[in-house]
Amino acid sequence: MGQGGWKGFCLPLFDYKTEKYVIAKNKKVGLLYRLLQLSILLYLVVWVFVVKKGYQDTDTSLQSSVITKVKGVAFTNTSELGERLWDVADYVIPPQGENVFFVVTNLIVTPNQRQDICAEREDIPDAKCSNDSDCHPGEAVVVGNGVKTGRCLRVGSSQKGTCEIFAWCPVEAKSKPAKLLLGEAEEFTVYIKNSIRFPKFNFSKTNVLDSQNRTFLKTCRFDVSNLYCPIFRLGSMVRWAGSSFQEMAQEGGVIGIQIEWDCDLDKDPSECNPHYSFSRLDDKFAKKSISSGYNFRFAKYYRDAAGVEFRTLMKAYGIRFDVMVNGKGAFFCDLVLIYFIKKSHFYRGKKYEEVRGQEVCTQQEESQRQSGAWEIKDAVGSGPGALLGLEQSLREEPEGKLPEHNMLEGGGGLKEDGCVCPQPRSGNLGRGKVTVEQLQALQTVET
Repeated sequence: MGQGGWKGFCLPLFDYKTEKYVIAKNKKVGLLYRLLQLSILLYLVVWVFVVKKGYQDTDTSLQSSVITKVKGVAFTNTSELGERLWDVADYVIPPQGENVFFVVTNLIVTPNQRQDICAEREDIPDAKCSNDSDCHPGEAVVVGNGVKTGRCLRVGSSQKGTCEIFAWCPVEAKSKPAKLLLGEAEEFTVYIKNSIRFPKFNFSKTNVLDSQNRTFLKTCRFDVSNLYCPIFRLGSMVRWAGSSFQEMAQEGGVIGIQIEWDCDLDKDPSECNPHYSFSRLDDKFAKKSISSGYNFRFAKYYRDAAGVEFRTLMKAYGIRFDVMVNGKGAFFCDLVLIYFIKKSHFYRGKKYEEVRGQEVCTQQEESQRQSGAWEIKDAVGSGPGALLGLEQSLREEPEGKLPEHNMLEGGGGLKEDGCVCPQPRSGNLGRGKVTVEQLQALQTVET
């Protein structure tokens, strides 16, 4: 490449390019341009600021606690249990109510079970047998009730039977009761106390009315016009979820209680109110499915006179209630304090603390030392004679004190910028200490 080629390659590197604007005097294009600007402006004003309130600071880290207590009693008379009164200790599981609690509405009761040998249920596939070789000793029955003993038990002349097992005998009955056991549970009530806090704005509230009336919680019932009564009827919550309590209680189900706190904290705290919604969380349409409903088993254990343990097995059907809380707090005034009012710099300085390094503190100390020297000059008078006289007095007095002169009274403290520096009390003269070094600094400044 020749010399001319190198110049052609290198010289454009030093060119400077700038933009050139062409103003088109076209009304259609200009109108389209302004309409586009107006659309963007309307989007920002209407959607971002008015609808979505983008000017507000939000806090979504809601802190919440839930306490639940169920009340109500029921009376039953069955062949398995006889006459029995049911209270909250019998039908509420777990007894320590939190954000999830379960209310028993129906039961399959198998009383007086003892550890013994008996036949497995016929509807268990792994328990079916034709001879003893089909029942391997010590093998647990899959989804069954016990461990195989090695014998096949057949009824009469039947060719098929079930394996004998070591288990809690007799095994649980399969059929469900035809009648709902605790139909009265529809009238039971539950106390749901919800306390929330938005930590970013230090705002707290609860869904219980702040009242000194002791009978309020004993008589009130929640409805849309009484949001701060935390007493809910079970039947009403199931109905608000779109289900029938008597139908749901037969095989069980799950109800979700949603508490929403969507609060505009620029308004009065009384405007921050809970909003409730109720929904059925299990599949209410899967009535014929083997997995429909909600149930679990538990047992109560006893000992007879001989000390032999026995138990009553219960398969409980019921309704589980899940309390779910969420919310959002929005606040605008913090933004106003920091940026828009006349003394915004003062509030901003208090809200955000600036911490500087040690070298900045050293520079400030030197600046304040010079400043202190100038103020000493103002205190003792001007001119070389005054300063020399003060220096001579300092050398003669013990510890450099001048009890008869007015000087700056200094001290140390934590400044707003995070430095620990000596801080003279500007404008106030009083008795204190002054050093020869300060006077020498002042003489240096004057020269």
